Amino acid sequence: MNTTPSLSGSEPRSVDVFVIGGGVNGCGIARDAIGRGYSVALAEMNDLASGTSSKATKLIHGGLRYLEHYAFRLVREALGEREIVWRNAPHLVHPLRFVLPHHAGLRPAWMLRLGLFIYDHLGGPSQLPGTRKLDLRHDAAGAPLKPEFKIGFEYSDCWVDDARMVVALAQDAQARGAHIRTRCKVIDARAVNGAWVIRTRDQHDGRDSEWQAKILINAAGPWVDHILGDVLARREPEQVRLVKGSHIIVKKIFEHDRCYIFQNGDARIIFAIPYEDDFTLIGTTDIDFTGDVSTVEISADETQYLCAAASEYFVRPIAVSDVVSAYSGVRPLYNDHAAAAQEATRDYVIREEKIDQAPLVNIFGGKITTYRRLSESILTHIEAGLGARGASWTKNAPLPGGDFENGDMDALIAAILKKKPFLPAALANRLAKAYGSRTLDMLGQAQGMADLGEDFGAGLTATEIDYLVAHEWAQTAEDILWRRSKLGLHLPAQAAEAINAYLAQKSVARAAVPTDLAT
Repeated sequence: MNTTPSLSGSEPRSVDVFVIGGGVNGCGIARDAIGRGYSVALAEMNDLASGTSSKATKLIHGGLRYLEHYAFRLVREALGEREIVWRNAPHLVHPLRFVLPHHAGLRPAWMLRLGLFIYDHLGGPSQLPGTRKLDLRHDAAGAPLKPEFKIGFEYSDCWVDDARMVVALAQDAQARGAHIRTRCKVIDARAVNGAWVIRTRDQHDGRDSEWQAKILINAAGPWVDHILGDVLARREPEQVRLVKGSHIIVKKIFEHDRCYIFQNGDARIIFAIPYEDDFTLIGTTDIDFTGDVSTVEISADETQYLCAAASEYFVRPIAVSDVVSAYSGVRPLYNDHAAAAQEATRDYVIREEKIDQAPLVNIFGGKITTYRRLSESILTHIEAGLGARGASWTKNAPLPGGDFENGDMDALIAAILKKKPFLPAALANRLAKAYGSRTLDMLGQAQGMADLGEDFGAGLTATEIDYLVAHEWAQTAEDILWRRSKLGLHLPAQAAEAINAYLAQKSVARAAVPTDLAT
C-alpha cells in the first residue's frame, strides 16, 4: 500500500528511479537501470539532447590535451570506452584520423611524440591504427596548410552523431520498459517519508502529473544547480562551473577525410573536422559562462577567435563572412576552482545526499565518451539504496540500429540498396548512418521514392518524418533538422516552415481519430 502523501491529492505513479534530464547521462542511466530490473521514469523539459549533448565537438575520444593536466585516469577510462561505444553503435560512431601539425613556436616535437605514445597505449589494446609521423610537404594533409608546417603527427579517435546517440539510448530504455517523457518539466520535488514525490508539467498543455520515486537522479546538466535551488529548495553554494563552448561551420576547406587538431598560442586547442560532406566544423572555445543557459549563443568575439585560430594554420584565411552556421553549448563542469576555464576538470563528479532519508544523486560534469561508465557509477548508488537486482550489462549491448554484422557499414549500405534499389546512393548512405539496421524498418514497404511521400528536400521524406515522430520523440522541424539529422545545413530556411506545417496537419489528423482507434 502506498503511504506517501500526494502533493495534489491524486495518487502518484510509482517507480524505483526518477531521472531528471534527457541528455546522454540521463538517458544512459535510465537505460542501464531499467536493464538491471529497476523501474524508471525520465523527464526532459525540452527535446532529447537539446542541451549540451547536441552541442559538443562530436568526438568519442580520450582527450589528448587532458594529459597535460595529468588526468591519466580520465584519459585511460575514456580511451577504453571509445572502443566500447564504437563497437556498440557502429552506425553512429566512426573512426577518424587526426593530424596534429608541429608548430615551431609552441610545444616541441618530442613532447608531442611522447604524448601521442602515451595516448596510443594508455587505454590498452585498440582496434584503431596508432600514431605515425607525417611529412606535410608531401602528404595530402599538408596541402591546405601554410608551408611553414612541415611535419606533423597523425593519430586515431572517433566521431559521433551525438544527438542520435542520446535518442538511441532513450529508445533502448523505453523498449525495456522505462517511461521517457519529453517536453515534461520537473517543477517540484519533495522528500516525504523517505521517498520522493515529484510533480511534472507538460510543456504543451500545462497539465501536471505526479510521480513517486525511491531515488531521484539529478542529471540536468547545466541546470543541475537550478534543480538543487529552485526545484529542491537546496540553497547551497554553486557546485557547477558553467563553461561555454562554441563552434562555427564553414564550407568545406579540404578534400581529404582526415581532421586537424591545432595548438593555439593561448594553450588552447581547436579542431577542424570534415562535417556533413560539404562543410568543415571548427571549435571549440572555452570560456566561463554566467548567463541564461537556455539562450546561449556564440558571441562575435568567439567567432573572431575561431576564425583567427584556424587562419593561423590554413593557407586560405577563414573570415567571419565564411561562417554558414554556428552553435554553442554550456558544459556543466564540476567547480574545482581552476584558474582558467580550459583547466577545469572534465571528469564527472557524483554527489549523493539524503533529504529526510530520501536519496538524491547529483551529477556534475562528464563527457559523451564516458557516459556508460558514469551510468555504471550511478548504478552503484542505486544498488546501495535499493539492493542489487542485475549485473552490469551495457558493455556488450548494441544500441538500437547497431546490431549489424561486424559493424561493417559498407556491407549494411549494400544490403539496404539490394532491398531498396530505388534509393540514391547518397541517401542510402545517410539513412544507414542514422538508423543502422533499422533503416529498412523506417522505409517500410516502399518500392520507389514516390512511396515515401512528400520530399521536403535533401532526401527528407514524409515517411522519415512520420518515423521520427512515432519512434524518436520528434515534434518540431528543429528536432528533425538539427538533432535527428543535420539537414538544416543543406536545406533553405523555408523547409522548416513546410515541415512544421506538415507536422501540424498530422497532429490534427491524429486528434480527429477516435481514442479507441488511435490507441
